[in-house]
Amino acid sequence: MSHLSTADDLFFTRAGLDRAATERTVKDALEGADDGELFLEYAQSEMLAWDDGKLKSASFDVTQGFGLRAVHGETVGYAHASNLDKGALKRAASTVMAVRSGRGGTAAAGPRGTNAKLYADANPLDGMGFEDKVGLLAEIDAYARAREPALRQVSASMAASWQVVEILRADGKRVADVRPMVRLNVSVVAGRGDRMETGSSGGGGRIGYARMIDPANWKAQADEAIRQAMVNLESVPAPAGEMPVVLGAGWSGILWHEAIGHGLEGDFHRKKTSMFTKLMGQQIASPGVTVVDDGTMNDRRGSLSIDDEGTPTGRTVLIEDGKLVGLMQDRLNARLMGAKPTGNGRRQSHGHAPMPRMTNTIMLAGDRKPEEIMRSVKRGLYAVNFGGGQVDIVSGKFVFSCTEAYLIEDGKVGAPVKGATLIGSGSEALMKIGMIGDDLELDPGVGTCGKDGQGVPVGVGQPTLRLDGLTVGGTAT
Repeated sequence: MSHLSTADDLFFTRAGLDRAATERTVKDALEGADDGELFLEYAQSEMLAWDDGKLKSASFDVTQGFGLRAVHGETVGYAHASNLDKGALKRAASTVMAVRSGRGGTAAAGPRGTNAKLYADANPLDGMGFEDKVGLLAEIDAYARAREPALRQVSASMAASWQVVEILRADGKRVADVRPMVRLNVSVVAGRGDRMETGSSGGGGRIGYARMIDPANWKAQADEAIRQAMVNLESVPAPAGEMPVVLGAGWSGILWHEAIGHGLEGDFHRKKTSMFTKLMGQQIASPGVTVVDDGTMNDRRGSLSIDDEGTPTGRTVLIEDGKLVGLMQDRLNARLMGAKPTGNGRRQSHGHAPMPRMTNTIMLAGDRKPEEIMRSVKRGLYAVNFGGGQVDIVSGKFVFSCTEAYLIEDGKVGAPVKGATLIGSGSEALMKIGMIGDDLELDPGVGTCGKDGQGVPVGVGQPTLRLDGLTVGGTAT
């Protein structure tokens, strides 16, 4: 079944919307506007959480609705409703018509078509019974406790969603997408005497449950969570001061996502609030640094066949050999900046207007071996995993907490440390990249990005990197 036939069945056959009448309403509402669309959404989601030897919570939710947007210049009229009926749509149309006082410029051309399908249509919620899901969580708990007697607590959760969207434009063009998503997480608390430490691991993507519930996968997640907790039980207070920092491959890319990624989104550039405003074509990172945003990777958490405006996603080079060469654009900011949309127009749901957002943001590999990078540091910090952090999107200043980090002593990985934080700014950190590894890894599929109150799934990745001098906040006295 095609994406459009699936969407039409949900929105026009079952919900009862009349297709011809809906298209007329959209055309009338957007007449004279620079841009706009009707975004239809149907979504199912579930989450099961296991804690302290029992099922702690279970939820299942179904949402549906629409968002209608009309754009005139920089002004956006947006109306949404959680019911799919002719009356609600007509009221929304009356609301957004308030902005269409004549075009603010040249009307934006519609997005090009695509035949790309980056993930399967199948609904992951249909693939496994409730009792089997609860049984799996109990099995994870039993496996982890048998694996490590020092565990005081085991928590596990599994979540899935299935979202169907259809986008209608004033010219009658329709595009649709069917988007699965699953995620599995395991976290543990290990204790020794009065001391307790945590570890966690998870993974997911736009796939079905089958891959996630494979014993080889969930056992690996449990083993990793246990490993982190046991490492942290051996940790010593982290040193403080400026020192070389080696970032591990994979999830460490979250630092660049937060510290520089938002600054490369089109809205911040157009409003001249990005730290990289007016630096296009200039050197903003060390030679050899190349960063891309790629929404076209099969089955990845941040990937989309089309974005939430109907534009096919792409692979956008943001930084090439240290120079700023590209931005992530939605339709509104691209039109106002005289650029092309890059497939980065995203929204949390039908209740939110789209804006430029990241998909999978990745720093590409270099040519140095990770062992060579480690040997080049006499004394420093090796940061592998990160927890919470604070970032000023405008300035790029950040503070990130390390959940797993080690001392580097005489070119070798030393004792694990506790309480390390990385402090700096994205623009400065980019220029301090001294060595880039050849071991590019992607994150396991757990990232969610927040911006202006909207959360969307994203991915990150990077190879092992050496930063030549970063401020480390520590707890050693």
